[in-house]
Order: sequence, then C-alpha cells, then structure tokens
Amino acid sequence: MPALPRAVVLDGHTTNPGDNPWTRLEALTRLTVYERTLPHELIERAQGAEILLTNKTPISAEQIAALPALKFIGVLATGYNIVDTEAARARGIPVSNVPEYSTRAVAQHTLALLLELCHRCGEHSQAVHCGEWSRSPDFCFWKSPQVGLWGKRIGIAGNGRIGKQVAALAEAFGMRVQIFSRHTPPDGDRFVSWEEWLESSDVLSLHCALTEATRQMINAEALRRVKPSAFLLNTSRGALIDETALATALHEGRLAGAACDVLSTEPPAPDNPLLGAPRCLLTPHIAWTALEARRSLMETMGDNLAAYLRGAPIHVVNEVAAAGAAFCASQPPGSNSR
Repeated sequence: MPALPRAVVLDGHTTNPGDNPWTRLEALTRLTVYERTLPHELIERAQGAEILLTNKTPISAEQIAALPALKFIGVLATGYNIVDTEAARARGIPVSNVPEYSTRAVAQHTLALLLELCHRCGEHSQAVHCGEWSRSPDFCFWKSPQVGLWGKRIGIAGNGRIGKQVAALAEAFGMRVQIFSRHTPPDGDRFVSWEEWLESSDVLSLHCALTEATRQMINAEALRRVKPSAFLLNTSRGALIDETALATALHEGRLAGAACDVLSTEPPAPDNPLLGAPRCLLTPHIAWTALEARRSLMETMGDNLAAYLRGAPIHVVNEVAAAGAAFCASQPPGSNSR
C-alpha cells in the first residue's frame, strides 16, 4: 500500500483551537499541524510536503518555487487572495478553497452587530451590574436611544450568498431590502444606484469582494452622502472602508454608529483610527468562527483532499491542466470572502 502523502497545515489554531479535530485529514495524509507560521518559517516547515494547507498565512510565488514537492494547496477559507494562484497554476498546482461554509454564521454575526447598535445590550447589562438599576427612581432606564428596525431600509452592497442571507434575516425583522451590486444587472426593484444606496439606506451593510474597484468604497465622499442617522456594518473586508474617514464621521456625529468585524490590517495597529472612535463596535474577525461553521469547513477540506487524491480536484480556484483535464475555477478571480 503506497504511503500517505505528507501534508502541512501552516496556521491551524483558528480553524481548530481544540474543539474541531483534524481526524478526517489525518486519515487521508501524514499531517503536521503548526498553530502559526511566520513568513521566514514557511519554506523550512513545508519542505517535502505534497500538500500545503493555509487559512490566512500568505503563500507567495517565491515560496511556491522553493517547494519542489508541492502538488496541492488547500485554503481553509473561502477567500484565497493570500495565495499566488497564478504561480501555482504555472506549476500545475491546483488551489482549492472552501465555499459557503460560513454564509449563515457571517450573516448571523452581521445581524448581531446591528442589534447591538440598536439596543446596546452589553452596555445596559454592565450598567445594571454596576448598580444603576438598583439606584434608579423609575422601573426602567436606557443609556442610549433604542432603535426599531421595522420599516427601515437596509442597503446591502454585494449580491452573493452572504448578502442574500443577510437580506433574508433583515426581512424577518420587517426591514426593506435594497441592493447595490457592480456585477448583478439591476433587473428588480431591490437594485438601486450607488448614489441612492448611500443616500436612502438606514443601514449600510458591506458584503462584497475586495478589488481595486471596491477598495475604500466607503470614503469621505461617500460618507458625506449617508444619513446622519444611519448605521454602517462591515463583515466582509476591512479595506472596503477608509478608516480615517469613518472615524472622522463618527467623531463629528455624521453617522449614528458603525460596527466592523474586519479591519484593514489584522490585528490592528495601536493607532488605528477606529480604536476608541465613538459609537463604533469592533469584533476581532470572528463572524466565521461558529463551531458549526468550522466543522463544515473541516469536512469540506476533507472532501477537497479526497478529490485531489482521486485525481479530480474540486473547488479549484485557479485553472490548472493536469492529467489531461482542466480544473475550472469555482469562484470569481480575486474572491475575498471569508
């Protein structure tokens, strides 16, 4: 019986901090898992491996060239912009990602951020624990305006799986959905122009890929068009927002609030302008991390590895000719989803 191929996970901690075993991958390969890998450590750790798995550790063209045994790259995420897919394609190395696993988790987190902006449950709970309710002359009190969502317009940027799931959840709260998309033809009454999306939305929620066209799409000019009563949500990519412009709008009271699960640099630098900005909720890129989502991620990567070992890779994001067959991309170029 032939030996199992050697596989290396470069940054396994976030996928499996102890609650999401590598059992299936271990059955398919001789698996070595590193919790984290710094750039200068990658080549030494991956040397001799046929299979390389990464979540957020970048794999460059130079590193691919220095790994002659490498035949397959698996991305433990949906977004694959951390891998030089062109360099891999030139070497005949398929790169497979994991589509869809986090759709419901990210949508749920998006609504959690919105509800926290509306109700500030954490702030009110802290006030109660600090004795403010016990000292109150009234049977109730509130420290921030309580915002009802029914009848309000949620503007969703992007018409992919996560955006559609957010739309469905928002409708359950009685919200009116409107969509801005650079790629979907505006063939329904939900689709609006960029200008209308900015000016009429009560909630603006970002669910689009990071490309040169969308980088800092929410900038100072865009924020000048937004209602001062609006909320801005970002669970997509941090660089969609000009963070200095957003911080300025919040400090000047030109936006009711913002909530971001992603920032332009992660972890953020101590001087990131959104740290300490008023009415700004920040969570540490956790929208994808529900255990149910991570289990689905692990199962699909197992499917990806099994398919590769059969000679018919799936979820391939770069066009590779191998064994006489072309493996077609399952995601649009430059996908930056979770």
